[in-house]
Amino acid sequence: MTSLVAVASHIPEATVPVGAFLREHGIPEPRVRMYERFFGFDRIPLDPAAGPADLLVAAVNGLPDFAAYRPRIRYVIQARTMPVVAPHPVNPLAEACRRLGLEGTTAICLTQHACASGLLAVEVAGELLAADPDPQALALLVAGEKAFTTAAKVLADTGVMGEGAAAVLVAAGGDRDRMLSYATRTCGKFHRGAWLDEELTAAFHDEYPALLAEVIDAAVRSAGLDLDDIALILPHNVNRMSWLRVLRLLGVRGADRLFMDNLAGCGHCFGADSFINYRTAVDAGRLRPGDRYLMTSVGLGATFSAMVLEH
Repeated sequence: MTSLVAVASHIPEATVPVGAFLREHGIPEPRVRMYERFFGFDRIPLDPAAGPADLLVAAVNGLPDFAAYRPRIRYVIQARTMPVVAPHPVNPLAEACRRLGLEGTTAICLTQHACASGLLAVEVAGELLAADPDPQALALLVAGEKAFTTAAKVLADTGVMGEGAAAVLVAAGGDRDRMLSYATRTCGKFHRGAWLDEELTAAFHDEYPALLAEVIDAAVRSAGLDLDDIALILPHNVNRMSWLRVLRLLGVRGADRLFMDNLAGCGHCFGADSFINYRTAVDAGRLRPGDRYLMTSVGLGATFSAMVLEH
């Protein structure tokens, strides 16, 4: 059974106020207030001195005992939102592998699920490891990006992108953080993502809560559980208001099981959100051994994903 051996995150210390960031990118004042007051964003981490590979290396170096695990790593998977993150011939993943001493691994990028590629990467890592002849083999998953265009930095009426990153060691078996189920659905009529026309943009916002609620319900049922068995939801950090609508559709009263502690200070860190939230939740004592918890993510395009794990 696929399991998470270790999870680390890296959040740059340098931050900027969300209001100033949005104004710099041409967002009108009424929309700025909406992001701050209703969506729940306050500051986002941005490190102008760090390149794309720097973020990934910093997250991996945060893994406990990484040097001891390194000889067992066979696969490195970068879960990316954007297909292109640097100009040719720069290759941030190859650079990170060189700096981490992982040149001999099989290194691949996954982008097809946009921000939901992080959960897809856990599933793919489990499949690769299950077929690997070495039962001790590991996969290293890395997520988190630097946004370099306005369209990638601000999601209209949805979220603001931060520069946090995460690193996850995945094994084919284990007794901690075992994956119990994974559900995903791509709604292709929204395939243009941030470039939808006005009519489809309105439809996406209207249908978003129901689509996400359906995938969450499918993941929970596939794990043989119901929502009352889920101790904590580790979400992607999009606006607070949309999550309240999802919880109502799921019949979940209150938001005490929804872990949104990082939204105000981190923003939406592409495919790394759920793993960053996991690291913060564990460090805060919010997950106990045996707890079942849920990771979610939605990628523009539009892919809705949910995964149930047991701590």
